[in-house]
Amino acid sequence: MTDILRVEHLSRKFGEKLALNDVSLTLKKGKVLGLIGENGAGKTTLIKHILGLLTAQEGSVHVFGLNPVQDPATVLANIGYLAEEDGLPSWMRVHELQRYFQGFYANWDQAYAEDLREKFRIDRRARIGQLSKGQRARVGLMAALAYRPELLLLDEPSSGLDPIVRREILTSIVRAVANENRTVLFSSHLLSEIEMVADEVAMIRDGEILFCDELDAVKQSHRRVTLSFDETRSAPPNVPDAFCWEGGGREWRCLYSGRTTTIDAAAALVGARIVEQDWLTLDEIFLARSGGEVSHS
Repeated sequence: MTDILRVEHLSRKFGEKLALNDVSLTLKKGKVLGLIGENGAGKTTLIKHILGLLTAQEGSVHVFGLNPVQDPATVLANIGYLAEEDGLPSWMRVHELQRYFQGFYANWDQAYAEDLREKFRIDRRARIGQLSKGQRARVGLMAALAYRPELLLLDEPSSGLDPIVRREILTSIVRAVANENRTVLFSSHLLSEIEMVADEVAMIRDGEILFCDELDAVKQSHRRVTLSFDETRSAPPNVPDAFCWEGGGREWRCLYSGRTTTIDAAAALVGARIVEQDWLTLDEIFLARSGGEVSHS
């Protein structure tokens, strides 16, 4: 089985609010999928379905080929989960937490857990409630990695942390994927983090997946294009896959999502010449797709 995760036509409402709208995506073994979107876009709701905490109202979710709601023990035993709110028991000491998790997970590797604890510079006798937010994040990551799960679900795991802790978390994720062929779904609003670790990226907005593809393909399919016309225009032309128009007169600028050959042909059809093109960063793509203004030089 190469599909660790398969979500097909998943929809979910909370009252009248449509939180997920016909969401489909797949995640293959050994890949890192970066899930981006604004707060409230549907990222956490999607992850809760993957964990089996929510039942699909429409569509389906399969993890390791299983329904996480119908077979939670098997699915959750092979998922490592880390979120912004760690949920760790504050009264436990670090070594007590290790014993606690060891009793739940048959694959718990205490030697690996100790290695991670030492790398993260965590006192094994420290009480979790007295640790800093960064230290608690390290403990949470240790717990998520130490039983060597097939799938890591990371929901804004480094939000609010200092750059050093964020770097440690990302380095540990990369190491787990590279050395052990782990699979990761990484949700973050920090686009630089996604670019560092992701093979693929999906953007969700208002519960809908706007795109899901390899990171390089996403970046190569988005560009800023300037069109020049022989005559002045009072409105931008109708060009498929073009959005965020600005300009006026004989020169109009747009953001474009599609193949190079398509924009070349489309420009010719509306009587324009392409006088300038440049690629967008992932930050600019996210901002444009979120409806914000993208600056240009």
